[in-house]
Amino acid sequence: MVTTLAIDCGGGGIKASVLDEAGTMRARPLRVPTPYPLPPALFVRTLLDLGGRLPAADRLTVGVPGMIRHGVVVTTPHYVTRNGPRSRVDPDLLAEWSGWDARGALADAFGVPALVLNDAEVHGAGVVAGTGCELVLTLGTGLGSALFDGGVLAPHLELSHAPVRWGTTYDTYVGEPERRRLGDAFWSRRIRQVVDGLRPVFRWDRLYLGGGNSRLIRPEQLARMGDDVVVVPNTAGIVGGVRAWELSVGRRDART
Repeated sequence: MVTTLAIDCGGGGIKASVLDEAGTMRARPLRVPTPYPLPPALFVRTLLDLGGRLPAADRLTVGVPGMIRHGVVVTTPHYVTRNGPRSRVDPDLLAEWSGWDARGALADAFGVPALVLNDAEVHGAGVVAGTGCELVLTLGTGLGSALFDGGVLAPHLELSHAPVRWGTTYDTYVGEPERRRLGDAFWSRRIRQVVDGLRPVFRWDRLYLGGGNSRLIRPEQLARMGDDVVVVPNTAGIVGGVRAWELSVGRRDART
């Protein structure tokens, strides 16, 4: 039986567990706060320390916020800052993270095949049915997104950086700071407005709302979004660590 160490990296915390081939957790998930400032070397050590507290696994899946192409970091919004999300970008960290081969570094550090994807893509792998056009939006520190067509992952787009109104990006418009400022009721209304605005853009067959804040959407707003919109558990960010390997079939996304 092949086991997978799945690590879900966020702006505020990093969670991990070990799963079997069926996606069943074989250990209670562990969580540690995301340390800042966070150069790649400390990122690797943090993941190693977390993985060392869990049973040994045959392979590794890591979900990272930002744009990841073939395991290489193109951009990451939080880890290049001095003190975490929404704080000042550190030029030295920006240089270290840009173009960093996360997949290669983590495969070498853990000594097992590694797969590194955007965190919303791993989350989506855990919930999509594999039929039709399926969009995944994760609500947490900011907004994550992943698009699937017939279970095939589309190239990643940083939807979170697109302007939604008044020069404000989606990341800022529906992120955790705005939820705290607005309160859950008004924030939930804002989520519905975003869903309504994106519907004619994607024409999805199913939209999945995940991430830690998805459970805070008010039922009355969720009901108005339609039957093709469902809220999924945040644990999908870990459970998807197994199914994410199916996405890499025919692609060069895993390294031994």
